[in-house]
Amino acid sequence: MLMVSVVAYTAYLVVVLGRVGDGPLAEVSYAAPLVWTIGGAIVAGIVLNIAAGVIAPKEALRKDQRDREINQFGEHIGQSFAVIGGVTAMGLAVAEFAHFWIANAIYLGFVLSAILGSIAKIFAYRKGFHPW
Repeated sequence: MLMVSVVAYTAYLVVVLGRVGDGPLAEVSYAAPLVWTIGGAIVAGIVLNIAAGVIAPKEALRKDQRDREINQFGEHIGQSFAVIGGVTAMGLAVAEFAHFWIANAIYLGFVLSAILGSIAKIFAYRKGFHPW
């Protein structure tokens, strides 16, 4: 998920920022790249999970209590950034910002959620996990 999120968001930024001309950034056509990169990231995540399941030995697919706790830990960290993105978008909507900024705040919140949640899981597996 970490790599998929980084690649998808980078592709989105390249496309959107490549469309910037002489006008303001908020007037750039962003909806199609947003939908395509989110959809592509979802499909890529599913395909990579299926491929990992086919390639990995059956023993690797078993999850114990530690695996479940690490997953829950990473998900909690990730969800916090999804909430931050949603609250930021709500603030932008209340302040009557352009739809561009609201959509991008939500998308960035989702991307940070996936990236930071994945990093937390990787860190917990590599450096150890000590639930309090």
